Amino acid sequence: MKLIKLDAIDSTNEFLKGLSNKREFENFTVVTAENQTKGKGQMGAVWASEAGKNLILSVLVKDFLLDICQIYNLNIIVSLAVIEALECYKIPDLSIKWPNDIMSYNKKIGGILIENSIKSDGSIVSIVGLGLNVNQTNFEKLPKASSLAVICDRKFNKEELLFTIIAKIEYNVKSWEQHSEMLWSDYTSKLFKKGIPMAFNYGNNQKFMGIIQGISSIGKLKILLEDDSISEFDIKEIQMLY
Repeated sequence: MKLIKLDAIDSTNEFLKGLSNKREFENFTVVTAENQTKGKGQMGAVWASEAGKNLILSVLVKDFLLDICQIYNLNIIVSLAVIEALECYKIPDLSIKWPNDIMSYNKKIGGILIENSIKSDGSIVSIVGLGLNVNQTNFEKLPKASSLAVICDRKFNKEELLFTIIAKIEYNVKSWEQHSEMLWSDYTSKLFKKGIPMAFNYGNNQKFMGIIQGISSIGKLKILLEDDSISEFDIKEIQMLY
């Protein structure tokens, strides 16, 4: 694993994307930063992080996705890898808030952003960005956020966490072909609020009740509605009210 450490950067995803466009890098090359000034979340949302306190990284994944229809498979692999790594540190009540927020109890402790590009030869190269709240303790303006330090009342070694997470990602990528069904099942079982009646906000502030059932093959959220029908929703199409 090649590791590139930066003090500050606008976005580790953009930095690694730019590097990989210029020359070949080995699979699972990682870029980390102590401070990220323009961190990105899903659909253009901003990911803010206190400098030096958290784990900010991007990892290059290639030779895995063979078809653009399979892109959600990588979400599953990475989300589970983060959960599995955090389980090694006894982080309690972990779950995945669809599509790829990492939760402990009802608090968001991490977020994943995967950006895919198709090369001229048809191959797909992915940049996996992860922001994980590790030792930050001030979330005054972020009532739904927390960190490992707040939840467990102790500090964590960020580099140790980094190597554990990357090892889990590598393992899941390499075992996908044989264990894809099991990984899909594990991901579904770890969905935040799965099987619990929940309020959702749809479109132009239309509220409805539903129960999360799982994920479609292309990554849409499957929700059981009050009329016993199951509908599928895309990212940012609905908001969970919790």
